[in-house]
Amino acid sequence: MRLYSVVIPVYNRPEEVRELLTSLLDQTFKNFEILIIEDGSTNKCDQVVEEFKGELDIKYFFKENSGQGFTRNYGFERANGDFSIVFDSDCIIPKEYFQEVDKFLEANEVDAFGGPDSAHPSFNSLQKAISYSMTSPFTTGGIRGNKKHVGKFHPRSFNMGISKRVFEETGGYRLTRMGEDIEFSIRVINAGFKTALINPAFVYHKRRTSISQFYKQLHFFGRARVNVNRFFPGEIKAIHLLPAAFTLGFLTWLSTFFWNDLLFQIGGLILSLYFLGILLHAISETKSLKVGLISIVTSFVQLFGYGMGLITEKLKPRGNQPFAQK
Repeated sequence: MRLYSVVIPVYNRPEEVRELLTSLLDQTFKNFEILIIEDGSTNKCDQVVEEFKGELDIKYFFKENSGQGFTRNYGFERANGDFSIVFDSDCIIPKEYFQEVDKFLEANEVDAFGGPDSAHPSFNSLQKAISYSMTSPFTTGGIRGNKKHVGKFHPRSFNMGISKRVFEETGGYRLTRMGEDIEFSIRVINAGFKTALINPAFVYHKRRTSISQFYKQLHFFGRARVNVNRFFPGEIKAIHLLPAAFTLGFLTWLSTFFWNDLLFQIGGLILSLYFLGILLHAISETKSLKVGLISIVTSFVQLFGYGMGLITEKLKPRGNQPFAQK
């Protein structure tokens, strides 16, 4: 029977760790260990981990802050499993997760895998709207975490599994942040390893809890895509440029208010129809008018934040140099 090692990097999020560990108690497949890697937190989760030691095979490590990429490597180095699985600390894991992963790996020989994310029924309306905007065909083209992904599937580190051999041959993350999981996935694929999306192996991802935090996150994602493109030219695809096009188009439309009333009205009509489409689709997907209305805001923030991040990083680079080392 395969052993799985769950690697969870943590930075100042003890209550989220409690929710995550509580969800791991209910797994239908039990053959896994958990490694909590505290990345120099001041608000530590060691006492939370102690609460679960009698019920889970769990180990706690504290290290100096080095960022999430190198913190995952720290966990991989200490993992005993045939596969290491990375979760973000703000995830909740459905009880069939490991059962679905193990069933898939029994039937398919893959070296690395990932799964989608979703909104838990207990999430608040803003969290559900953010989850919608991150997976909507109106914002990301609907390619995130499903089979519409452009090219080979690139696992992302909020829900990623790699074999022991993948870590041994690639050395894990070379960047600690700023697109570190994208860079890692590209190297895994370029090394000839087979990746796969396991659709039933989804997680509930809480994401950010305010509009300003969500904007900062998406701005960072846009910058990260440019950063990865420095190391692997061609990794900015047309789908990644759409938010930048939206951002430039939106700013251009605002400027027409001062010099062309007709263009301002036409642009306003187009935007209204676009956001009406988001509203109707979000209501259909979430079964909530409130979530649908908030989704208009989060979708705008998703597009504008990512677009501004991509544009500003291109014009004024602040990313890592190839390659940051541990």
